[in-house]
This record gives sequence, structure tokens and C-alpha cells, in this order.
Amino acid sequence: MRNRWAILAILFFVRLTIAFQFQSVAAVAPLLETTFGVGLADIGILIGLYFTPGVVLALPGGAIGRTLGDRPTTIAALLLMTAGSLVMAATDVWGWQLAGRLASGAGGVLLTVQLTKMCTDWFTGKEIATAMAIFVNSWPAGVGISLLVLPSIGITYGAGTVFLAAAALTAIGIVLIMLYQPPPGATASATGSARLDPLALLALIVAGAIWGLYNIGFAMVFSFGPSLLAERGWSIAAAGSAISVVMWLSVISVPAGGYLADRFKRPFILAVAASLVVAALLAWLTRSDAVITILVLIGLIGGHPAGPIMSLAARVLAPETRAIGMGVFYTIFYAAMMLGPAVAGRLAKSAGTAAAALDLGALTVLACPPLMWLFERIVSVRHRRTQS
Repeated sequence: MRNRWAILAILFFVRLTIAFQFQSVAAVAPLLETTFGVGLADIGILIGLYFTPGVVLALPGGAIGRTLGDRPTTIAALLLMTAGSLVMAATDVWGWQLAGRLASGAGGVLLTVQLTKMCTDWFTGKEIATAMAIFVNSWPAGVGISLLVLPSIGITYGAGTVFLAAAALTAIGIVLIMLYQPPPGATASATGSARLDPLALLALIVAGAIWGLYNIGFAMVFSFGPSLLAERGWSIAAAGSAISVVMWLSVISVPAGGYLADRFKRPFILAVAASLVVAALLAWLTRSDAVITILVLIGLIGGHPAGPIMSLAARVLAPETRAIGMGVFYTIFYAAMMLGPAVAGRLAKSAGTAAAALDLGALTVLACPPLMWLFERIVSVRHRRTQS
């Protein structure tokens, strides 16, 4: 298979399995609280635990992918994700839930790093912002599907069946990834030096921080949004359906943002403007009864920065540094995503309301524009030095 858009479709679905599995906890959080006798702080830890392996595995994950190859690495990652979900489905002990979540997250880390590198291989210099926006769109699609189907499954059949559904989806991903082929010349181009120059490394750290902070803000909506609405008297199913509006509208706004960035060549302005609006909407959500209106606006606007942000790393990476560079990018991203939900859960517990978590999300999104400016400055300095 050599059509890059067909390849992108495969990568889209396989990455969707990560989002679906990640959201399997938050989608039925009130049910898990009842089943295991835990609180919001514990749920926040379980959500954030999915990203914990990324802090130590993302960087070596890039090296593993470079050594073993794209397809073997992705298959191994999917098998690990499947095993983690099966552990969570088979036990009613909270400690084993944590262990299964860690195993799933480890697989998710390896898969995320490798899939991003594979997408970059196929689209660098060819509609990269559009392709990355579509690729990233697999996340809201997977979260949206989970919010629609998993609460009903959990209520009807129990929490274990929710995790079985996640395992089944990752198994389908294994079948699909067998169809993947690398782009012509990718193997040869990746055999050079994999060392990153200092400014490229710094730029990747900043880019990873931007993506992590923005995702913390977005994750607060679907991680703690259902609990916020449940506090206001919504049923679990109704709360999940309402929050899923954000995800489904993001399916439109994410690729739209990538297209606009490629079309008008103003990704920085687009990402900054959208981030400021999303921060304001998150703060408004906790202080207003116009829930559906705000969720619709977040969905329509919140996806626009995704493509431009995800294309940042490609600007400082050559083919031979992509695997290790994506490892650096995702190490920072996973560190942020590990801490974000856990801190948010603690804040929600202290404040006695999930609204505190969404307020934290507003602040993290607000931090992105100045970091985007810093990234542009680093890239500009690096370009001048390489030209001199």
C-alpha cells in the first residue's frame, strides 16, 4: 500500500484505539467510584496513570522503533495495550486496576511515538499540518465514541465489560497495522546520525510542553466534565453524551484548523487566537448553566490549534532524527499529562467540586501562546545559525 492517504487512514484508526482506551476510565468514572469505593482524587490518579510510562518510555521508545522498525514496534505496543485492558477487566481489586492501567499506558506510549513518526515520514513537505490535524483527530474521535458507547455498556454489563471493549478494539488495530508500508526511501534516509543539536532539542522540549499543556486543558473537559455535570444532577449517560459533543465537533474543527494553517500560512496566529478563546470558554463552563452552548463552542474552536502544534516538531527534525526527536517531544508531553489529571483530581477534592479541574485546564491552555512565541524565537535563532 503506497497511497499516503490510505496509510493515514490506517494510522488514524490505530491511534483511535489509544484514545478509546484512555477514555475508558473517565467515561464511567462515577460507576468506578461506586464499584471500587474510591473518590475523584483516585479517579484522577487512574486517569493520569495512563501517561506515567511516557516519562520514562517515550525517549527510549523512539530508539526502540528505530532499532526494531515501524510495524514490529506498533504490534508489540498494541499487544501490551490489549493485555492491560484484559487485566483491568478480570479483577475487582483496585491495585490491579492501577497495574493494568500502567501496562496499557506503556503500550500507548510506544504506539503514540511510533505512529507520529510514521505519519511524519509520509507527509513531511506534503500538507503536513493537514495530515497531522487529521492524524490528531483520531483522539477526539476515539474519545467521542467511548463517551457514547461505554457508559451504556458499563451501566448494563459492568465496568469489566468496558475494559473488554477497549481490548477488542486494540486487537482490531493489530490486524490493520499489518497493512502498513513505509514510504519509499524511508529506511535509507533514517540511517544517518540521530543526534539532535542543542537548539533543536530545546525547540522540541518547548513544543512538547505546548502540546502537553494544551491537552491538559482539553482533557479536563472529557475527564472531569462528566463528574461536573453529575454534580449538577445529570445522569451518567446524559453527562457522557453532552461532553461527547466537544469530541464530535472536534472531528470537524481539528482538520479545519490544519487546512487553514496550510492554506493561509499563518499557523502561529491561528493557534494563539484559538488557545485564548478556549481558555476563556473553559473558565466560563464552570460558571454558567449554558452548558451545551459552551461545549459546542469549545468543540468548534478547540480543535484548530492541534494541527499547527503537532507540526512544530517536524520543523526541526530531519529523517534520521525523527524517531529520537519524537521521543523527546512525547517525554515532555507525557510528563505534563501524567501530572495534569492527578493535580486536577486533588484540586477537585480540596474544592469539593470538579469545577476546579476545569479552571486548572483554562490556566494551562492560557500558558500555550507565550510558549508558542518562544518556540518561534528558538527556530528563528537556529535558522540564522545554520545559514551563517
